[in-house]
Amino acid sequence: MVHPPIPVYTPTLAPSATRNVRAAVESGWISSEGEFIDQFEQAWAEKCNVRFGVATNSGTSALEIAMAALELPEGSEVILPSYTIISCASAILNAGCSIRLVDVDPETWCLNVDEVADNITSKTRAIMPVHMFGHPAEMGEIMKLAKTYDLKVIEDAAEAHGAVIDGEVVGGIGDIGCFSFYANKIITTGEGGMAVTDDEALAERLKSYRNLCFNSERRFQHHRMGHSYRMTNMQAAIGVSQVEHMDQTIAAKRKLAGQYRAKLKDVPEITLPVEKENVTNVYWMYGVVLNEGAPFEAEVLADRLRAMGIDTRPFFVGMHEQPVLKERGLFTGEKYPVTENLARRGLYLPSGTNLSADQIDQICDDVKKAIEP
Repeated sequence: MVHPPIPVYTPTLAPSATRNVRAAVESGWISSEGEFIDQFEQAWAEKCNVRFGVATNSGTSALEIAMAALELPEGSEVILPSYTIISCASAILNAGCSIRLVDVDPETWCLNVDEVADNITSKTRAIMPVHMFGHPAEMGEIMKLAKTYDLKVIEDAAEAHGAVIDGEVVGGIGDIGCFSFYANKIITTGEGGMAVTDDEALAERLKSYRNLCFNSERRFQHHRMGHSYRMTNMQAAIGVSQVEHMDQTIAAKRKLAGQYRAKLKDVPEITLPVEKENVTNVYWMYGVVLNEGAPFEAEVLADRLRAMGIDTRPFFVGMHEQPVLKERGLFTGEKYPVTENLARRGLYLPSGTNLSADQIDQICDDVKKAIEP
């Protein structure tokens, strides 16, 4: 008998979210003005140990304004891991820059720093590390390279709210950090995002690009092309409550990861996520990768688990294998074996903080059954 379906993720709102949204509605400031916008931006900037936060309507738009705010020369190269979501690539291309791909580390699934060093050219102007599924990229080495070669660093921290490496919170280490507050993220506003920085000039440009680049002296006179990427006060009201509750959410994520690890560590067909010694992994999603010894790839495992009532999600498809980018003539003949292996053999298991211990036990039992030939 199939047990009741277990979804891959169910959003959990902090208790104060309803009260805050009611206050935003009753204030009359429901759009992109209102006290909760300022509160949320300040609270999130403080969490990242920087001075400025600029709220947006998505993590993708945070990346877009981050690339725009850097104002890199057209044709500048930005180093990007192939294993990521397409939002990163679109932000780089929309800024008139080109992408230089690198593969990822087989353990952390974040960009391989050794390959970054080998791919810096005279055209390289920036690096965009992606903190994957809650584990930070090697920011210490990345920042050393950035200093040596005078490069900007845009952190995609959409999946790593509150993650720490070498005592520093991700998102606040590079020039600009970008976050998503989509419904399945550790901090959610339903839809939404944030760009954070410690640079006042960058913060002003981020705010301008978020808001159509209105002119402070003559509102409807524009000197640059901007976007309408504003967050609403109601979304920010939810965000404020979520930040207050974040430590509990991360603790629940880490507890869930520990339960999965205890139940699955002896299954020889799968590799589990790691946590490096100098890192606090927040385990946004609990991903597993089928080893070469497994009898099939992740798509078959997902189908078998779905038949048992377990929802999963596949890993990202590499940027070098994206049809929309190949149609542009990008990345022809390029191969990134770690990315390709993750795309074919990786998936993440249900990762909601509201999962019970019995549900996790059931998921793990079903994974073991589903892997059998």
